[in-house]
Amino acid sequence: MKFEAILEEINGFGPFQIILIALLCSPRVVLPLHYLLSNFIAVAPPHHCDISSLDDGGFFGNLTQEQRLTISIPTGEDGEPESCEMFAEPQFQLLSNISSSSDLPTIQCQSGWIYDNSSFTSTLATEWDLVCDRKNLTKTASSIFFFGVMVGAIAFGFLSDKYGRKKTLLASYIMSLAFSFSTAFANSYLMFSVLRFLTGFSLTGISVTSLVLSIEWVDTAHRSFIGVIGGLSWCAGNMLLAGFAFLITDWRMLNVTVTAPVALAVLTWWWVPESARWLLANGKVEQAQFYLNRCAKVNKRQKLSSNFELEVSFSFMHQEMNQNKNYSYLDLIRTPKLRKLTLQTGIIWYGVSSTYYCISLNISGFGLNMYLTHFIYAAIEVPAKLLVYYVINFFGRRKCQAGMLMGTATCVVINIFMPKGHSVRAVFAVLGKGFSEAAFTTIFLYTTELYPTVIRSNGLGYTNFMCRLGVSMAPLILMLEDVWTLLPQIIVCSMAFVSGLVALLLPETLNVSLPETIDDAENSNFIYKIYKIFVNPPNYSQIMEKLIKTVQK
Repeated sequence: MKFEAILEEINGFGPFQIILIALLCSPRVVLPLHYLLSNFIAVAPPHHCDISSLDDGGFFGNLTQEQRLTISIPTGEDGEPESCEMFAEPQFQLLSNISSSSDLPTIQCQSGWIYDNSSFTSTLATEWDLVCDRKNLTKTASSIFFFGVMVGAIAFGFLSDKYGRKKTLLASYIMSLAFSFSTAFANSYLMFSVLRFLTGFSLTGISVTSLVLSIEWVDTAHRSFIGVIGGLSWCAGNMLLAGFAFLITDWRMLNVTVTAPVALAVLTWWWVPESARWLLANGKVEQAQFYLNRCAKVNKRQKLSSNFELEVSFSFMHQEMNQNKNYSYLDLIRTPKLRKLTLQTGIIWYGVSSTYYCISLNISGFGLNMYLTHFIYAAIEVPAKLLVYYVINFFGRRKCQAGMLMGTATCVVINIFMPKGHSVRAVFAVLGKGFSEAAFTTIFLYTTELYPTVIRSNGLGYTNFMCRLGVSMAPLILMLEDVWTLLPQIIVCSMAFVSGLVALLLPETLNVSLPETIDDAENSNFIYKIYKIFVNPPNYSQIMEKLIKTVQK
């Protein structure tokens, strides 16, 4: 008995599934709030050297603040005081507006900095003076967070497949709450970095597990809908971040605010069901029947037939005999088809994520303040995701994935040859971002449909790792602009094009039943079938013995 047939009997997309989606929305909204949090908490506001130590109570003390800055700090090309330099000694002759300050000796700031707090009450930069020669530490903190995300992708993928989706989800909730709230009370940069690493590690469990759980509870026809809804949760969180950051200008309180929805998720966890697919794939038939009957009740359908356990036991028993139930990441490369699939999805995930973040970081602003700009960039992603919902069911996953990546590459190519300052260049930059976002939405859904249930979380954990690797490489690619102005764009275009070609090699999953076991994923591979028969023949005596015990029970 295929699981799709079971879902059809109890309604694969009814009130039960809608409630599940609603329960998993609030924790998924938290993800962009934290992933992009450094855009606001790591901002270095306008600053200049602290010159209060120069006040000797004499002539200097009688000057206005503007005059003090004039004789103490050189001005930049924009006419504002330099951020990291001051004169070796006060230059009183500059008050006459006759002398030039270009050739006067300067030194690094000696007594710290004065910050403009009109926009931010407190940021990481102002808290621990992460400016001038220490300004790269703010970017380092962001890299440390994403490194935690990379490690978490591997860990939670394994834990979800081994111990179940629901238990792993609760662990992610509790750890995310504990580490994220603790970050708000960090009293040093080192402690902050460690806690941000652990927060990134924990949040990945929410990302991987919630998506898998929602996909595994819906029927084939509504899988694309679930994928798009999950993407819209990201957009909602992304837009909310701009509002939260505008209203809350202290980085500690902002950190607490963006974590609060996880507390709500912990309270609603009790109503989240375990994946019946995972339970059946691991031989837990009675528990699976409990959740399936609950689904049938909520969806106002009849409970499963009395011979459900016998049918499922017979269907899954042969798979249990020939499959090692302790699955790991090695199972992604043990068999020919999965090995090929793992390589292909890894390339695509790396290309999609690196392309998306390179374009996002390289698009010039709209001339608006940072909050409104952030909101507009987040809002642009909404139509891209909605487009995916309609296109993906018409053209299929494979053509949609390849087409979106090719569209991204085309937009980047046009911008390479388009002269700077041309208005059309901005249009194609936004289109490129839209295509790259659509590719991101598609690959999330596509991947969950490609990997079998028993190693689906492992597969998502691996692809999430490749995704975060691509994210980490994006800033390094953009730095190559110093070598050759067009080099970053050429690399981005090449990655999008190659990833699009690789996507054409993937199998189509539109209206196809999800594979439950490794055998299902390999069932079209003749060589693998022969290998299984000769190396690990089925033990029919054990199958019959277990079947008889089930009937007697």
